[in-house]
This record gives sequence, structure tokens and C-alpha cells, in this order.
Amino acid sequence: MSRYRLNAFIAVTDMTQAEEFYEGKLGLSAVRTDADGSKVYASGGVESLVVYPSPDHAGRSTATLVTWYVEDVEQVVDQLTSNGVTFEQFEGVLESGFDYGTDEKGISPRAGGGKVAWFKDPDGNTFSVEGDR
Repeated sequence: MSRYRLNAFIAVTDMTQAEEFYEGKLGLSAVRTDADGSKVYASGGVESLVVYPSPDHAGRSTATLVTWYVEDVEQVVDQLTSNGVTFEQFEGVLESGFDYGTDEKGISPRAGGGKVAWFKDPDGNTFSVEGDR
């Protein structure tokens, strides 16, 4: 299976609100709109994120659904914050003796080095940006 491309699918309650977030705040470009109203977005040069209307399922997962791997987490956090994205704040989250609390921007150190920051879309779906610096 590792040789096949995969896509992430994100359920949302309101496609207009989703467009404002994914296109306006995250700066993603829709490459296709399907008959059911779902939108396919490109990231990293390939179609990789499908946002579809499904009010009964939107925002139900507590896991991080998508991670963007970036070169400079702080730069991306600053850019997204200026676009109106709010990053999650955590205090004293200890795991395996490592403090995963976030700084004032919402950036957390990653075990083994690097940084990560989490944010949510309007439906509460969790995403992150992660990188070595």
C-alpha cells in the first residue's frame, strides 16, 4: 500500500464556512468541486485534502486529522495567526517526562527536537503544523 497516494477526508457542517477557513485562512486552492458539494484541495503540489459536507460527522474525532510538515513552524504559525487562525494552548502536558506545554503562540517542543502547533477548523477538526524548527 505504501506506493499508492492517499487523501485525507474532513467532514464539515457548512461548506461556505469551510471555504472561508480552508481557502481564506489556510490559503489552500480548490482544484475541484464534486457533485455532492465537496471540495478537493491541493497541498504540496498534489490533490490531498477532501472537505465534504457531513454535519452528522463533523468535528467528532479528538485526534489530529492532518499534519502539514513545514520547514519553519514559527513562521507558519505567525502567517496563519495573521490570517485569523487560533492555535491551541496547553499547559504542563507531561508525557514520558517531557513537557509538551505550548508557548504564547501555541507552539510546543517535540520530543527528540523540533516543534509542533495545533489548531482547529470551525467544526472542531484538529490539525497541526510540525517541523524541525
